[in-house]
Amino acid sequence: MKIKGKNFHTIWLKDDDEQVVQIIDQRFLPHELVIENLETVDDVERAIREMHVRGAPLIGVAAAFGMYFAALEAVDNQQFTKYIYESADKLKAARPTAVNLAWAVDQQLSFVSENYKILPSILLENAELIKKESIERCKKIGEFGLPLIEEIFAKNKKVVNILTHCNAGWMACIDYGTATAPIYAAHDKGIPVHVWVDETRPRNQGARITAFELQEHGVPHTIITDNAGGHLMQHGKVDLVLVGTDRTTRNGDVCNKIGTYLKALAAKDNNIPFYVGAPSSSIDFSLRNGFEIPIEERGAEEVKYIQGKHDGEIKKILLTPEKSPAANFAFDVTPARLVTGLITEIGICTASREGLLKLFH
Repeated sequence: MKIKGKNFHTIWLKDDDEQVVQIIDQRFLPHELVIENLETVDDVERAIREMHVRGAPLIGVAAAFGMYFAALEAVDNQQFTKYIYESADKLKAARPTAVNLAWAVDQQLSFVSENYKILPSILLENAELIKKESIERCKKIGEFGLPLIEEIFAKNKKVVNILTHCNAGWMACIDYGTATAPIYAAHDKGIPVHVWVDETRPRNQGARITAFELQEHGVPHTIITDNAGGHLMQHGKVDLVLVGTDRTTRNGDVCNKIGTYLKALAAKDNNIPFYVGAPSSSIDFSLRNGFEIPIEERGAEEVKYIQGKHDGEIKKILLTPEKSPAANFAFDVTPARLVTGLITEIGICTASREGLLKLFH
């Protein structure tokens, strides 16, 4: 995708130094484009934990590069295998809900052997492969999701209004996005679309990041408060809901950014299709249902403070009484019964064990 006309991925190797990984530090968007260098496994762990990078596919790829750094650091360590496994545990613990993170780390661990001299090059090559495959998955999700939008347009002959939540766009991935991939595909094909962008408190990933990337791509959109979605659905202003997933269990339950469940309830009540962009790397067949997913709880400061730009400077502003406590649950679970379908890179299926098994034998 592009920023000011220039093609960007969200993570890449520095051109003149393959021991440096560069990222877009998303904490500063949309007001500043900050490129950050990552050079150690601790740099990657911090970037994931503090949400310099965010979104299930992206943090998986970042962790894969983190394992490459671990191998570089472990070469001079007499207990290199122990160091690599400790680094793996550190990366996995950075954000426990999104399964892509552990999935990518485990992919890298499968290459660990006693031949430590060639391990860094092997893990670098595989990290690049994981990145490439992630891009292809998102592109395919766009291709399989496109007919859903085409069908609505063919029926109604007017702008297709799509509601999304949080940021499941290319900034949450490497390119294309999951929930946004069908939107970009439709827009690029000339189908008139308009996106209702949930602000997505407390970190406002929708208002800051989804709106930013839609604007850069020229997709019509409107930012709304998190609680406006139900109202819009009641008044016929939403044709389709598209969201992402941080982890989908084998029965089709979907864990995504907090507030997704409420959108699914409103969509069900108003007979609006609710689809989830779900790359296979985010499907956890080891879990029976969503209640087995660990739900990350983040710091109260994210709820109590809001970040914005004032007088040319990015600042944090206190919103609440200073001594009031705040709870910050980062994700919720949408039961499979509320999900119309899962859009994967190999097709669309029902949100059920049977549906998933038809695609993933």
